[in-house]
Amino acid sequence: MRTLLMALTMTAAALTASLATAQTVQDPLAWLDEIEGDRALAWARAENARSLPVLQSDPRYAGLHKSALDIVTAKDRIPGVGFSGDGTLGNFWQDTDHVRGLWRRTTLDSFRTAEPVWETVLDFDALAKAESKNWVYKGATCLAPADRYCLVQLSDGGKDAVTLREFDTVTKTFVEGGFVAPDGKQNVSWLDKDTVLIARDWGPGTMTKSSYPFVLKVWRRGTPLSAATELYRGTVDDVSVSPAVLRDADGVVQAVMVARSPSFFETEYFLLTDQGPIRMPFPTRSSLQGLLNGKLVFSLDEDWAAQDLKQGDLAAIDLEALTADPAKARATLILRPTAAQSIEGVNISRNRLIVGLIENVTGKALVFTPGAKGWTSAPLDLPTNVTIGVGSTSEKDDRVFFTVTGYLTPSTLWLADAATGKLEKLKSAPPKFDASTHVVEQLWATSKDGTKVPYFIVRPKGLKYDGSAPTLLYAYGGFQQSMKPGYSATVGKLWLENGGVYVVANIRGGGEFGPAWHEAGLKANRQRVYDDFFAVSEDLIARKITSPRRLGIMGGSNGGLLMGVALTQRPELYNAIVIQVPLFDMLGYTRLGAGASWVGEYGDPAIPEERAWIAAYDPYSNLKAGKPYPQVFIETSTKDDRVHPAHARRAGERLGALGYGYLYYENIDGGHSAAANLGETATRLALEYTYLMQRLMD
Repeated sequence: MRTLLMALTMTAAALTASLATAQTVQDPLAWLDEIEGDRALAWARAENARSLPVLQSDPRYAGLHKSALDIVTAKDRIPGVGFSGDGTLGNFWQDTDHVRGLWRRTTLDSFRTAEPVWETVLDFDALAKAESKNWVYKGATCLAPADRYCLVQLSDGGKDAVTLREFDTVTKTFVEGGFVAPDGKQNVSWLDKDTVLIARDWGPGTMTKSSYPFVLKVWRRGTPLSAATELYRGTVDDVSVSPAVLRDADGVVQAVMVARSPSFFETEYFLLTDQGPIRMPFPTRSSLQGLLNGKLVFSLDEDWAAQDLKQGDLAAIDLEALTADPAKARATLILRPTAAQSIEGVNISRNRLIVGLIENVTGKALVFTPGAKGWTSAPLDLPTNVTIGVGSTSEKDDRVFFTVTGYLTPSTLWLADAATGKLEKLKSAPPKFDASTHVVEQLWATSKDGTKVPYFIVRPKGLKYDGSAPTLLYAYGGFQQSMKPGYSATVGKLWLENGGVYVVANIRGGGEFGPAWHEAGLKANRQRVYDDFFAVSEDLIARKITSPRRLGIMGGSNGGLLMGVALTQRPELYNAIVIQVPLFDMLGYTRLGAGASWVGEYGDPAIPEERAWIAAYDPYSNLKAGKPYPQVFIETSTKDDRVHPAHARRAGERLGALGYGYLYYENIDGGHSAAANLGETATRLALEYTYLMQRLMD
């Protein structure tokens, strides 16, 4: 009977998939799915030519663009730095003269001064010019402990797909005859100086339906990539497979593991041994955070009953015991957050574990020390009622960087000694807008099911509660991502200083109150996310902070989906909607870009029951004629290989066919950020705020 039921289920799924394929073939807008198809690009360019003059001819645009460019290229920003294995501080820096960026380094003593002396390691503007390439730096994987040899990730125009090239940070040159892997989505780790573990596209049948690699190989120096030998193979239905090399503080390899992700929120860990891979006993909804004094630190997004651990816990397990007998190794609880708390950052120094925690969406930092009787903790005396970000840690000692920021508080960079608790404020960013006239409040709305939903409002101190304030509401609501207070110079300069009110909603789907806050908005419960957002919108109107005429909303990616749902479900609440790099065609999302990887968040439209959930809120199929839709502004990037540009294209084409006015901007470069460099970022910002002023302030 069980076999028969499974067969029937598989037959139904196959039939649904076949119908979906047939619909795609017959879809009159299928040509928009061709990322760089001639017809699709001609359509995008025509839309740009129609829409951009509407915004760029506005007399406010030039001033907004200048302000945005001045901010994003300012040289008085705090340089983000990280500890390098050679004892220096590394930094990636962009400004007016280096819009693609510099990889540079300095010493801590120099960094403490007002004018640090920087040594350029790699100039990406010069590299792009010399090679006539549209290179965008996407990071580097370096070999510990010295970090001399690095696999630099270079993206063509901002895509997630990258080219890997081995670079020597001492000679500051690409290694002749070194490791080079051509363009693709790939996961890589160093095993030793002459060996790399790499998962990538090895040819037909080696990439998942989500467009990520599932075959991991060992690649040895001096051999072609084609000679790499297979180490582990997942399945085409996985999201991805990646290597995880665990090293101690001195860079010595302690274990080699594979992380296989059967879905976006699930990971299976395998220890690689001479006898083959051994599955580790961690629940699939867990994350390895690192190795400290032989103890493997991990966090849980689900209960682990066998270890008496709960969802949201941070715990550790002895690596030697785990390796000897995975079934018998016992874990030790490090931290169990309360219902109002969430762990937002974990990092490891030589002898300490540093945890960033938020409580009711404001931050604190704790230091944990392992001992014979368990873990002891101590708070760091950093500022309160702000967001605290755990930064880079040193593996030579227990120093750690922290960033501290708030909506009206310019960011500061702190250096802490986690062993002693000593704190040093290293840098303070200068204010970029006048915050003296504004105040921040945390308010709460009540959602449709009675859940209390917090939101932050940044408003003038003398706000008149008559519903006349132009208000921009931002939210995301997905993938356990928390929307925490942070200083945004562009929001302050381009919006607050011009009379706007800014609001950020901490709706379900995010991680503000731990994994349970996220799970409350998954799959069949997705409508709760949107109800939370509408509740905040209505609360703003009920308090007479604003009114539908003056209320605008903005969101990107999953937040772009939120904007599409707001457009189709509650258009009467809003007069402006900025839809950034959106998911929009949710009944077809699994076949576009990396969409198949997000089934764990939304559900699978190939399964009839789940298709019904999705169809209820899918913006694309729910666009109708004769509705009070405001004019929306849709943005995307041709080179977005994460959320396919077809989502935005289809939204625009469908709105136009139904007779609605809309504005559309497709940046030919840019990747998922819709901007490949700082100049493009300034353009995008100026377009957005010009549109918002036209809709909410005129």
